[in-house]
Amino acid sequence: MVNERFRPDERQEAILEVLKQGRDKDQPWGYANPKRLEQELDTRRQYINRSLNGLVDAGWVEKVNRGLYRF
Repeated sequence: MVNERFRPDERQEAILEVLKQGRDKDQPWGYANPKRLEQELDTRRQYINRSLNGLVDAGWVEKVNRGLYRF
């Protein structure tokens, strides 16, 4: 269930943008793992994981497999 009242912080917004970049017309979902996010955002993994957990809890991002997230 998506929490529509959730307001992502700056780091979470950046993560969402990276996930959106992976989308195309045939695949509306963008995928990323923490390592890719760490490299693209130049942010430590612990902060990436914390932000991802918040996005998952809010229902904005889905953890599809160990270490793989989908918008």
